[in-house]
Amino acid sequence: MKKTIPAESASVLIDAKIKELNDWRGKTLAKVRAIIHAADPEIVEEWKWMGTPIFSHGGIICTGETYKSVVKMTFAKGASLEDPSGLFNSSLEGNVRRAIDIRESDKIDEVALKQLIRDAVALNLEGKSKPKFRQASTKRID
Repeated sequence: MKKTIPAESASVLIDAKIKELNDWRGKTLAKVRAIIHAADPEIVEEWKWMGTPIFSHGGIICTGETYKSVVKMTFAKGASLEDPSGLFNSSLEGNVRRAIDIRESDKIDEVALKQLIRDAVALNLEGKSKPKFRQASTKRID
C-alpha cells in the first residue's frame, strides 16, 4: 500500500530540506519554489520518491531535485511544452520529460520560468475540465 504524505507535511519536509542543504542549492530551491507559487498559487507540494519535492496542479508539474552541482527541475510533460526562452537544458532526448539544470552561478529567468509553469499547468488541466451537462430542452405545449 502506498503511503501518502499530506500537503502540509510535504511543505514542512521541503522547508527542512532547504534548511538542511544550507548552501546555494537550498537558496536556489527556495527561489524556484517561490517562483512556482508566484506563477500559480494553486500549486500543491508533495514529497515522493524517497525525498523529492514535487509541485503539482492537475498532475505533476515538476520536481525540485538537488544534486552536488545542480538543482534540477524536471517537468513531467516538458517535451509537450513550448520553450521559446530555451530554459530546458537537460533530458532533451526524452519523449516526455524535459529538465532545467540550475548551477550555482546561473541566473534564473523568472518571467520565462513562470510562463513555463503556467503552460505546464494548462497542459495538465486540458481535458480535465468538468463535463458540460446539457440542459433539458423545455418545450411549451399550449
